Amino acid sequence: MMRVGVIGIGAMGRNHVRVYSELKSVTSLGIYDVNTVAAQAIAKRHGATAYETIAELLENSDAVSVCVPTQFHADVVGRVFASGTSVLIEKPICATSQEALQLMKSAPKGITIGVGHIERFNPIVEELKKIVDKPLYVEMKRHNPTSARVTGSTVVEDLMIHDIDILLTTFFENPQDIRSSGSADICSVLMRSGKVPIALSASRKSSKKIRLVYVEGEDFTIEGDFMTQEVTIYRKPGRYQVEDERYVQENIIEKVMVNKLEPLKRELSTFIDCVANNRPFPITPDQAIQNLRICEEIMAGLS
Repeated sequence: MMRVGVIGIGAMGRNHVRVYSELKSVTSLGIYDVNTVAAQAIAKRHGATAYETIAELLENSDAVSVCVPTQFHADVVGRVFASGTSVLIEKPICATSQEALQLMKSAPKGITIGVGHIERFNPIVEELKKIVDKPLYVEMKRHNPTSARVTGSTVVEDLMIHDIDILLTTFFENPQDIRSSGSADICSVLMRSGKVPIALSASRKSSKKIRLVYVEGEDFTIEGDFMTQEVTIYRKPGRYQVEDERYVQENIIEKVMVNKLEPLKRELSTFIDCVANNRPFPITPDQAIQNLRICEEIMAGLS
């Protein structure tokens, strides 16, 4: 059983509070935010306690989620480290990879430290790992309508970083020849792993929300939707023929049975379990820093 706290109750922080309040393993839930009125309102809604200082929250927590804006991660997480409390840091881990490396030098031993790349806990990622062996082409798209909640970051570390994390942990460890174009709000990236081409795109100007992955293999094509948590496999046709001067192919289409679950609930349940059993969280600071390094290389190519 665990005493848990949430620092920062913006859009993501409020979701952390909601999910923690639903977990049976959480015995008490604390909240801190600079907006004390908002913190008290959220606490009342979810049966939590709003604390007036971070120090007071840490005194009453075994583990915390840090959901403050990215530019404050280093300061707030540093204070959590000083208290010896286990912590889940919302992505990206810090404002820069160098800042993250410096922060991790102060990390105490014996605590659980994780980074909240939530899409890793989407059930379709596990299915992709089972199906895909040697991809010939990978494309990932993550497009959003404009959101007032996003300030001080580009679309790369806001949205594309999710697909970078999946790319590095599911398909390829070391992509090369990273070439990017676009702006702070729309970005297209081409890279490769060996001879395999990889295409990523992200936007905050779309009129349609898109979360898609497309993979071509030697004998199949896979389409995955992160929002609907659906995976479809298209097998090569059993025969090719011409009928009335038209090319005909008969594809075999398979719908993968996916156990649909809320990624954030899986993520926070895993975090609590790791803290309780003194195990590493699946998304380590080292992985999060590598994700951020790729983001920085992409951002360097933007106009």
